[in-house]
Amino acid sequence: MGTYINVGNEGFRRTRNSEYVDKSELIAVVNDTLFSEWYCSCVTRCRRFGKSMAAEMLCAYYDKSCDSRSLFADLQIANDPSFEEHLNKYPVIYLDMSDFVTRFHDDDIVLKTDAELRADILKAYPGQQAEEGDDLMALLIRIAAATGERFIFIIDEWDAICREFRLGTSAMDRYVNWLRRMFKSMEGTRVFAGVYMTGILPIKKYKTESGLNNFIEYSMVSPGGMARYFGFTKDEVQALAAKHGMDFDELEKWYDGYQIGPQPSMFNPNSVMKALSRQWCESYWASTGAFDAVAHYIQMNFEGLKDDIIRMLAGGRCKVNTTKFQNDMSVIKNRDDVLTVLIHLGYLAFDWQKRECYVPNFEVSGELSNAVEETNWTNVVKALQESEDLLQATLEGDCEAVAKGIDNAHDENTSILSYNNENSLACVLSIAYYYARNDYIIHRELASGKGFADLVLIPRKNVDSPAIVLELKYNKDADSAIDQIKRKNYPAKVAQYNGDLLLVGINYDKQTKTHDCKMETVRL
Repeated sequence: MGTYINVGNEGFRRTRNSEYVDKSELIAVVNDTLFSEWYCSCVTRCRRFGKSMAAEMLCAYYDKSCDSRSLFADLQIANDPSFEEHLNKYPVIYLDMSDFVTRFHDDDIVLKTDAELRADILKAYPGQQAEEGDDLMALLIRIAAATGERFIFIIDEWDAICREFRLGTSAMDRYVNWLRRMFKSMEGTRVFAGVYMTGILPIKKYKTESGLNNFIEYSMVSPGGMARYFGFTKDEVQALAAKHGMDFDELEKWYDGYQIGPQPSMFNPNSVMKALSRQWCESYWASTGAFDAVAHYIQMNFEGLKDDIIRMLAGGRCKVNTTKFQNDMSVIKNRDDVLTVLIHLGYLAFDWQKRECYVPNFEVSGELSNAVEETNWTNVVKALQESEDLLQATLEGDCEAVAKGIDNAHDENTSILSYNNENSLACVLSIAYYYARNDYIIHRELASGKGFADLVLIPRKNVDSPAIVLELKYNKDADSAIDQIKRKNYPAKVAQYNGDLLLVGINYDKQTKTHDCKMETVRL
């Protein structure tokens, strides 16, 4: 067993000794690419979405130095026609670039990586010798010609150098050329049966063209046929919740919300498994290591970026053009670049059909709010902090305090919103009640019997508080807002709720630029 070649199946064996959600059909997708024109694949996802686990699974499956049949016998891939054809048939080179970035910080990182791989591969082929001036690719060409073998090359965290070394450094140039030397040249087809890379960022658009445009890419914005193999589906989490006796609704609240290609409901798998292990839902996102970068990016405020972040924290969505991003975190030119980076980092989800981004779930919303608090957006931070007091005033029926709280939220966000625009007022309302997301499922503009309610708050399970329906009027009065709620009939979501219902009517006066409030409690 080598350090980089023929590393065996211990990594995947550890996974199988733990609780494992079967994603083995990924192997069939990769098998279809072997020995074809599209033998190079690159899968990119945010941290903690199972990329490294999948790479270890592929190592275990392809590595000829071990027998992995028992690890796969009860998995879905064992029923695939390609299973026997490629099981433990290839010399596998496994490279984790994050390990080299941790150890080497100078521009010679690529030369040192190449040298370590050559030394390890020569140990695996004692009958082969390197000639003077050989790089890794030259050595592999010689071995392939002598043995007739084709290698599987797996690179985990392929973009670690791209994230740690800035554009223009010799390390970046050397790394791109090193990858092109192996995978873009004609010799690659004579050396490799398949190449599989993972990372956070898609392949860098180097200069005018991608330096590695022969790769099939599967990213957060364009996942292709890999969508369901990274992250947990709704059915998978429901099964896990039932097995572990946990509340699925809580897991959904905290960790769902990613729309990855055709998969409309994808959960963060690492957070789900930690919640199941601890029997408690909380944020496990802070450990992803991207927090400081997020605070830095959102503070740039390109083209009203602050407006977009606040709208999304309030439950809204924003249009985004993901095609301009150069796939380089050090080259951020505009608002779309920032939003695209946040999508790749997992802080935003992406609706590929509508080309919109949004905050996916409660866990990420909390971490994004923390990032906002690290910026100089003092008015926004104040509004988010005051939202707790506003909810308490609402539950206590303090109309004066509620009106004042909405006034403050409105005043503190006038720089990002058209002050006398009804839709903007509804957005302010969502921001003002941001804290309520802890105890309520919040619906903005929820359909009712004859129209829409501006904001509907349904208590989560085990929360002893009334449901709240808020209606916002413009240049009328709070009484008319209450009357409108009654005339429209309560939203269907409220009809399913059995308990006290708090009606909140809020009116905004354009002339005085103030709000007034009236509340009424009814029993459903």
